[in-house]
Amino acid sequence: MERELSEDTQANGGGSGAQVQFLRLLLRDAPAVEYERPLVQARAEGAGAQELADLEEAKVLALRVRTVLSDRRRRESELSALFETANDLAGMRDLDQVLRAIVDRARNLLGTDTAYLTLRDTAVEEGDTVMRVTAGSVSAEFQQLRLGPGEGLGGLVAETALPYVTANYFTDTRFQHTDSIDAGVLDEGLVAILGVPLQLNGRVIGVLFAANRRERPFSHAEVALLGSLATHASIAIDSANLLDGTRAALEELNEVNQRLTSHSGAVERAAEAHDRLTDLVLRGGGVEEVEAAVSAVLGGAVTVYDSSVHADRLAAPELAEAVGSSQSNGRAVPTGNGWAAAAMAGGEPLGAVVLEGVDLDAADQRILERAAMVIALLLVMRRSASEAENRVRGDLLDAVLDAPERDPDTLRRRAERLGADLDAEHVVVVAEAPGAHPGRLRSAAMHLAETSGGLAGSRAGTTVLVLPGPRPAEVGRKAVDTLAAAVNTEVTGGASGPTAGLAGYSARFTEARRCLRTLVALGRSGEVAAPQDLGFLGLLLGGDRDVAGFVDSVLGPLIDYDRRRETALVDTLRAYFASGGSMSKAKDDLHVHVNTVAQRLERVGRLIGADWQEPARALEIQLALRLHNLLEGGLSDPGQPGG
Repeated sequence: MERELSEDTQANGGGSGAQVQFLRLLLRDAPAVEYERPLVQARAEGAGAQELADLEEAKVLALRVRTVLSDRRRRESELSALFETANDLAGMRDLDQVLRAIVDRARNLLGTDTAYLTLRDTAVEEGDTVMRVTAGSVSAEFQQLRLGPGEGLGGLVAETALPYVTANYFTDTRFQHTDSIDAGVLDEGLVAILGVPLQLNGRVIGVLFAANRRERPFSHAEVALLGSLATHASIAIDSANLLDGTRAALEELNEVNQRLTSHSGAVERAAEAHDRLTDLVLRGGGVEEVEAAVSAVLGGAVTVYDSSVHADRLAAPELAEAVGSSQSNGRAVPTGNGWAAAAMAGGEPLGAVVLEGVDLDAADQRILERAAMVIALLLVMRRSASEAENRVRGDLLDAVLDAPERDPDTLRRRAERLGADLDAEHVVVVAEAPGAHPGRLRSAAMHLAETSGGLAGSRAGTTVLVLPGPRPAEVGRKAVDTLAAAVNTEVTGGASGPTAGLAGYSARFTEARRCLRTLVALGRSGEVAAPQDLGFLGLLLGGDRDVAGFVDSVLGPLIDYDRRRETALVDTLRAYFASGGSMSKAKDDLHVHVNTVAQRLERVGRLIGADWQEPARALEIQLALRLHNLLEGGLSDPGQPGG
């Protein structure tokens, strides 16, 4: 260009001074308007026509050079920006970060109001593109656009794989307008739009846009620039997708590896559980050992419930629902804090295995289910052995009650083999539970006898227990409560004792049965009583008729008070009943003031209870007063031999 300018100057016969002026303007990149100044100055100085023509030609050439230099600088700037963009995109690994960088750079390079990018929706086969990222957008409706093939300017670009530019979107008829796309563009306020395809291996993967909110044509240079950016963007998007795919593949591989590791661990646990349970069965291990083995393999707390012993716990709502479901489908069922598996044998529910404190995968659930099968086998074996032992206990109880004198030594040895010492103090309990399952009641009684070191059996529709202990009321209450919990219904019982030695059990059985019949006759179902608990009825029913004990149980507090305070509460009470309940007549017999009688009777109520005048209680007290009078008169106890 400089050689062309020199040759042109020589051809025109000089003008080097003018060239220097314009070269200086080019050197400092002066505005185009300043290139008129040498002409204006020459005219002012009266320059000739030839000189003015030379200056005009030099000005035109200088402006052409200025334009060429400006274009080169712009191109260099664009190339620099593209290289910088390519370098930035190459360092990005996240797809969303890459897309955001692309639209931001497109907006800055072209100086547009907005830039945005759409990508093909791989979930559908129609070739739709969806808006992925925007820069400078203010419309939510626009940011959610979906473009079908050929729809809108972007659809046309995606379909033809060619760049398209429009100076006014709404007046351009080269592409298909749709209500949804036009509404979004209108809401965003866009007018001039440029779109170029994002291509990868000859396939359009999306469209990159630059747009303005005023009518403005885009130059070929801008179209080329955005196209170059789109080329780099396509490569960066592909790299990010590949990296995402690699990450997903690695995550999937890691997940598969974890599943394989977990499965391998489950297989090892299953093998360990199988070996442990098999060894336990072969060694004759018990339920408790199975609990410990399962807990060691699976973790958590393991509890085995035997339906014949733990019926009350298995009836708890949440556990009952889970065990019932397991009985139906044969699988382990989750509970509130763990898992439950039913122990079944031939369709008969025997109990359940409950694991708490851990969650189980499918393989571990199978381990719990197999443990339930082993538990079912052990429960069947235990019940068979228990039933045999129960028959022995029942036969021994019959012999003790019916003919203890025939061979007492043999009976003692048989009892010892069952863990019972019949020469120690025992209480006889006779119980009944109308409506209860007979087998369950018998099982519960046998279990109680076995764990207590006693005997159990059945007689005339009642359940009979011989249990160690010195206090019949306490032993009887414990037995009745245990049986009631096992059968989940009301149990009534009579108790008698204690007795030691084989000879006393038959009489205690008869007495306990009388107490049971008395409770039933009085409508006191669900209670338990010994003779001393039945007042004078117990005295009448009791085999030994402990008169002194009966008197002491009724009048003891009064007798003791009279002895310590030297009062006459017993005499006052006797006079009160003898006078038909009249304090005025009683005071004459006692030779005291009527107020004294009232005060003594008030003291009586505080010592033996405010209900002492109730008919049933009054009858009991009057009988005790008469027997006390006999005992005080020096007669022997009417309830003892010779009495």
